[in-house]
Amino acid sequence: MERIVQVKPLDNFKVWVKFADGFSADVDIKPFIKGGISDALKKEEFFRDVKVDDFNGISWKNGFDFCPNFLREYIKNLITYKNSSDELASSVADK
Repeated sequence: MERIVQVKPLDNFKVWVKFADGFSADVDIKPFIKGGISDALKKEEFFRDVKVDDFNGISWKNGFDFCPNFLREYIKNLITYKNSSDELASSVADK
């Protein structure tokens, strides 16, 4: 089970998270703000009040949260996609 040990709010609806194993990354939360319970995160002051919760994920006062396992997998997939895109762009440029 993954554990987030630290979170810091950043500009543009991003957060920096650090996992127990030392891995850290910036995560764009904006794609997940789609109304309903997440709507409150559109207010910067509210968004900046993010905390590591009792379940080692991140959460806000209204209960909107992210599981640490989900965030780790999400970040891993973004890195894999970026690397694949970079490799594709590089191979196209070489032709």
